[in-house]
Amino acid sequence: MNLGRSNLYRSLVTAVALLIVAGSWYPPIQDLANEQVDAGLKRAVVSFASARALNAAISVLQGTAVSAQPLGVGITFTLGEVLDPINDLVERFSEWMLIASVAFGVQKMLLLIGSHWAVSALVSAFAVLWALLFVYRRAPLWLSRLLVVLLMVRFAVPAVTLGSDFVFRQMLADDYAQSQAYLELAARQVDQRAQEASMVQPPGTDRSLWDKLKEGASAVASSIRFDEIRKSAEQLPNRVITLIAIFFLQTILIPVVLLWALYRIAVAMTRGSGSHPREADAATAT
Repeated sequence: MNLGRSNLYRSLVTAVALLIVAGSWYPPIQDLANEQVDAGLKRAVVSFASARALNAAISVLQGTAVSAQPLGVGITFTLGEVLDPINDLVERFSEWMLIASVAFGVQKMLLLIGSHWAVSALVSAFAVLWALLFVYRRAPLWLSRLLVVLLMVRFAVPAVTLGSDFVFRQMLADDYAQSQAYLELAARQVDQRAQEASMVQPPGTDRSLWDKLKEGASAVASSIRFDEIRKSAEQLPNRVITLIAIFFLQTILIPVVLLWALYRIAVAMTRGSGSHPREADAATAT
């Protein structure tokens, strides 16, 4: 009975070692992780570009004051005070997107380092050595810890990348798509309104009645456009904060949680590796 348990335990240890060796040289794991990092980096860059475009359009619009005197009545429109806090938020958002882009870039570099043939060779060699020592004698604690470190270097980043991308696709993708689409739409609308506002004819001295009527119509239209921009700007903070939260989760919080979980598993494996199956059988017999 005890002999059977010991043989089964040896078989399991050998199988785990073989899986580690095979996984170290299995390209699809690395390819899939690289694809997810590239997709995340693309999303961050697109959001960064949209934020910069919106920031530039708002800055132009803030400096544009439409003054008109339709039929002798003075009208002045300005959005500087209304858009100033929105513009500050968009600037902070663009900084967050730059940080997220850097985080994805760091993940990509770590993936390249972990997938190097030298790392795979070290993982394979130490996994086989650890399995042999563990089966026939007892794997020393330092060897178990070294193997855990190598396993973290080789597999932690791909596992964290795939895990965070899974959470994104299952829970965050729809919110990202809606918020990003609104951000791009807002950038186009604000840019269009800024161009239209800059084309409003300034009041002059010699103007015909027709010019005054056109100026009055332009002033009314500008008032309507400014009100539309103000209403759109009121919805921007929610969308921007949603995007910040999504990228924070995917690049910081979720990876940290997954790394912590992997670390705890690795620690448990290290603690359990010191018990040899023959010693466990002897302890059971006594």
